[in-house]
Amino acid sequence: MSSFIPKIVKRLPYLSLFCLSLGYGLIEDSEAAAAPKAEFKTNLGSFVIELYPDKAPKTVANFIQYVDEGFYAGTTFHRVISNFMIQGGGHLANLERKPTRGPIEIESRNGLKNDTGWVAMARTSAPNSASSQFFINVVNNDGLNYPNPDGHGYTVFGKIVSGMEVVEKIRKTPTGSAGGMRDVPTTAVVIESAKMLKP
Repeated sequence: MSSFIPKIVKRLPYLSLFCLSLGYGLIEDSEAAAAPKAEFKTNLGSFVIELYPDKAPKTVANFIQYVDEGFYAGTTFHRVISNFMIQGGGHLANLERKPTRGPIEIESRNGLKNDTGWVAMARTSAPNSASSQFFINVVNNDGLNYPNPDGHGYTVFGKIVSGMEVVEKIRKTPTGSAGGMRDVPTTAVVIESAKMLKP
């Protein structure tokens, strides 16, 4: 028995390393499962949004459904304000509004912030009015975080993890007025396709 114990002790560091690496592997798998990603291809380049269903489950499920249905193909970034945000996902290049499903419940009290590179749902003055349109913050917009600006805030549900330089290109696009709307890019910024990336 006494000769057996030292052998086990000698193996403990290896067993510990194995268990530790196994633990890290499980953590990484869990994080990967909790962070789906969507790739958007535009006529100015591509970017990837990492989504957070643990923070905004209804919003993320709604967004993924629009992506999977191919809804975003052909829509534009129709509102671009260089010191604020870029908004898209609802209007075609001729500014016709694309029909959507019903609105979803707001999830703005999730701790995520409208900081540079983070993605949130666009809505009207009604808190539970978001459908397909989203915006990417190009500066830190503290005034959009819950409970600002109207007691409800805006639901942040993802962030840009690749292609921020494309977001910057869109941000710098010249804009004007068209179709009764302001801050419309003078040359359409079109979402050519959107798809969920495999883990």
